Amino acid sequence: MFSGSIPALVTPFRDGAFDEKAFRKLVDWQIANGSAALVPCGTTGENSTLSNAEHHRVIEVCVEQAAGRVPVIAGCGSNDTMNALLHMNFSKKCGAAAALLVAPYYNRPSQEGLLAHFSYLAEHSDLPIVLYNVPARTVTDIKPETVCELARRFPGKIIGIKDASGDLSRVTDHRMGIGAGFVQLSGDDELALPFNAAGGVGCISVTANVAPKLCAEFQAACAAGDLATARQLNDRLYPLHYAMFEDASPGPVKYALSKVHDFLTEDLRLPLVQCNAEARAAVDAALVHAGLL
Repeated sequence: MFSGSIPALVTPFRDGAFDEKAFRKLVDWQIANGSAALVPCGTTGENSTLSNAEHHRVIEVCVEQAAGRVPVIAGCGSNDTMNALLHMNFSKKCGAAAALLVAPYYNRPSQEGLLAHFSYLAEHSDLPIVLYNVPARTVTDIKPETVCELARRFPGKIIGIKDASGDLSRVTDHRMGIGAGFVQLSGDDELALPFNAAGGVGCISVTANVAPKLCAEFQAACAAGDLATARQLNDRLYPLHYAMFEDASPGPVKYALSKVHDFLTEDLRLPLVQCNAEARAAVDAALVHAGLL
């Protein structure tokens, strides 16, 4: 259902408010440069600092501007099951193709709690679900057996996973436990090449915010089995993948976008601040290495 290069979009701010005009331009640029789908209101989109009204407006604008050209996977995750359902219901109503649901953070549910959380959402919304496992941020790990059980309980409803666990063996665990039809998307740009080799079909990417064409070409080479081209493109992108996390994300990616586009600013919301000098130097060098500056 989903594959290729899928940017986890930044949320542009200007003077403290959502910059809708800049976001619409970003969406158009992403689609023109080969992004296969779009993810608003993920981690990179600073969803944790958005009010519910802002969260919904960002999703709504993304769907409106995409206008059916590519699907929108709306970030709907929350550590409150009812709030996640609120986001899903709104996203379904405004035309999103699926919901991206991160493991509940901070309250650290057990595997039984995760099963109950995702089962409740699957039972109470018609929107297809892409699980999002990022233990480094949530301090909660959706174990492979839990992923497999959810996919078995809700075939055609829980359709895939964005896996940012860093454990490449899980691609095989999921493929063998569920089947090849389960959509596996890397959540780590730097691991996308081996992830795809193990059975993945794409990446929900931070780097694709800045380098959508290169990321799309890389994913297309992987899908075609053209390992030589995929390696060449990966080598161009590799320093940029790491530069995006030289300081708290999305500080470096917003800095990079401000270098590439004059309509985007570095503005973030507290407690995030603009990235430090070391990160800026790393981003600058990586943009040059990738041929983007």
